[in-house]
Amino acid sequence: MSSIETFADREALADAAATAIAYALGAAGPVSLVVTGGTTPGPAYDRLSRLDVEWARVSLTLTDERYVDPSSEESNERLVRNRLLVGKAAAARFIPLKGEGPSPQADAAAAEPRVRAMGTFAAVLLGMGEDGHVASLFPGAPDLVAALDPQGEQLCIGVANSPDKPAVPRISLTAAALLDTHALILLISGQAKRALVERVLADRAYTPPVAAILLQTRAPVRILWAP
Repeated sequence: MSSIETFADREALADAAATAIAYALGAAGPVSLVVTGGTTPGPAYDRLSRLDVEWARVSLTLTDERYVDPSSEESNERLVRNRLLVGKAAAARFIPLKGEGPSPQADAAAAEPRVRAMGTFAAVLLGMGEDGHVASLFPGAPDLVAALDPQGEQLCIGVANSPDKPAVPRISLTAAALLDTHALILLISGQAKRALVERVLADRAYTPPVAAILLQTRAPVRILWAP
């Protein structure tokens, strides 16, 4: 079972995350990477973009995306383009989840074959909300059981309603996609998130969505935390 790796501050946390991802991307041949949105990973992206990775070999997508224009401040794609796909990392190939479809479901269906073609990911960088959601897989969602099934057939789903702010529709990878990786890194900060993870690790009856990530044996998980 995974344990929580503790770092003194968020600067050290960002260093550790960037180093872990760069190491995972060092495998021979083309490699693929999944990254997350939110505020915590930005400093890690700043560092990662400057590291000596063979970025031209890297294909990159998101754990989830809001159904908004990529130029919107709410877009995860915008964050990644501004903070990660710059400098040396500008040579990587980005595969968006948000497209031109009339709904998040349509964009998810369009993204599905592109994500599938990426194969097993070299690394997945995952965040977590204070309610235990990962990607855009929220507690209480009507299709949550299927979305968290590690053997599920779908890799991408549309999320019509999200309780997290901003409350806009989303496109999300499923657990089946997120767990198809050689390295899964859960990046969290703050006491509330640490307490939730500790409870999941100690109490098998407590099953917010992140439990599907932490309690499985398919993919190795590192939990990186700072106050």
